Amino acid sequence: MAEQTGGAALAGALGWVAAGTMVANAFAYLIHLAASRWWSSTAEYGELAVGLSAILVLGVAALALQAVVARAVVHRADPARIRRVTVQTVVIVGGLVVVAAPMLAAVASLGVTTALASLASAPMLTLIYAGLGVLQGRGAFRLLAWMLAAVGVLRNVPMLIAIAAGASPAGVLAAGAAGGVVAAVLVTWVVRSSSASSSVAASAVAASDAADDAGLTLLDVARASGVQLVLVVATSIDLLLARSVLTPDDAGIYALGAIATKVAFWLPQAVGVVFYPRLADPATSRRSLVHAIAVVSAIGVVLTVGAGVAGPLVPIMVRADYAPLVPILWVFAYTGSMLAVLQVALLSAIARRATAVSWVTWVVVAVESAVILTVVDTILALAVTAAVAATLAAVTTTLVGLRRRETSPAGADATRD
Repeated sequence: MAEQTGGAALAGALGWVAAGTMVANAFAYLIHLAASRWWSSTAEYGELAVGLSAILVLGVAALALQAVVARAVVHRADPARIRRVTVQTVVIVGGLVVVAAPMLAAVASLGVTTALASLASAPMLTLIYAGLGVLQGRGAFRLLAWMLAAVGVLRNVPMLIAIAAGASPAGVLAAGAAGGVVAAVLVTWVVRSSSASSSVAASAVAASDAADDAGLTLLDVARASGVQLVLVVATSIDLLLARSVLTPDDAGIYALGAIATKVAFWLPQAVGVVFYPRLADPATSRRSLVHAIAVVSAIGVVLTVGAGVAGPLVPIMVRADYAPLVPILWVFAYTGSMLAVLQVALLSAIARRATAVSWVTWVVVAVESAVILTVVDTILALAVTAAVAATLAAVTTTLVGLRRRETSPAGADATRD
């Protein structure tokens, strides 16, 4: 009966977080659909797509902070320390925005104004994700789901309005940054107002473990940022380099195809979010990783097949200019599915403080970048290169992570499974 109850609770949590994530992502994808349909220039849409992807690169600190904060809450860290590290991280990210904007403009062939408007969201995202990490660590998945949906609406609706009003890519990205400020205020208020009662996830860690694992410093955030960075780069490198190896029009077409990659990557996100507290518990870590990867893989199969069936609808839903995507849309979805598996493996590494495993993915991304810049010159070649790289990164990172788990004291739970 206890297992049934636990299974029902897990399914309920997955359902809530999946719903919240889907609402947020639906609004994010509306940005791409509206821009690709209403803007007459595929090159202009490509500029917006690159700007939206670029924020993910600087947003690694936000994602890392969420993971580290959630782990700290599971291990009962001092709330004052969590707040202090959050403020420090927000300030550092704000400084990086100023430094990174000119670099992004040069690397991605963007205007400086567009690059700055894109990265301006980063400090607020850091504050938002810290709050989400608190809710995640508490196991407050229903409230977390509502916040995910609210953040998605508040950040993306202003961008939709800006697109409808005829704003430039820079204006659209600036509208999103303004919406992020409102979202940050909301999440901060909700976290402070919600109950801090002990959750199932927090009680899963023994008091003796809490004393050793409750630490939370900027170094913890930096290490987790390295893992999140390689994940973000792996999911974005093809799109970021598309404008360098393809014509502006082909880069815009590829950017629309990359939406299928994002859909397949983000739809299973709820799995990693819900399983994360279990991945942080040495008693259930290995078993939870295997279960999470199995669920994500099953979802990926469905999405890849679905993308293959839906390919012919692209010219109908958007414009005939995007017809080259019809026979290869499934490749983009497959890539996103493999990246979703990679995400679970890397989240597990953060949860166990085994962040060194990310070197495997860095090697794959480096090789992928070299191939793109020296060999690729067509939409199909770029899509296939990204798919092969995603597969190699997901499989090798998972296997290395499982092997290290078996040979380390923290992997002792393998004998219990």
